[in-house]
Amino acid sequence: QVQLVESGGGLVQAGGSLSLSCAASGTMFSINHMGWYRQAPGKQRELVAAVTSNGNTNYADSVKGRFTISRDNAKNTVWLQMNSLKTEDTAVYYCKVVATHWYGGSSDYWGQGTQVTVSS
Repeated sequence: QVQLVESGGGLVQAGGSLSLSCAASGTMFSINHMGWYRQAPGKQRELVAAVTSNGNTNYADSVKGRFTISRDNAKNTVWLQMNSLKTEDTAVYYCKVVATHWYGGSSDYWGQGTQVTVSS
């Protein structure tokens, strides 16, 4: 079982910055995908940014150039630095990891979500 603890988020004015972190712990062989997703009211959950174990990153077009995802494999932690925030970035942000088990196979794990609110 893998547990995810998210921190960060909050309220910020448009143009400001916030940072999110997510630490994974538990019994697992390795973590492959680590990513941040978000869900705004009335909308589907969407990928914001993701990073693989070898450092390859993927960003939603709407956040490219503003958000930066990074991870520390030794600490099983992923961060999301959000700059130049816009009101449309307001959402609940969720951390997701894909962990490989010692006994084979892999599973998806989600954090509890953290609210990010950007005011105009």
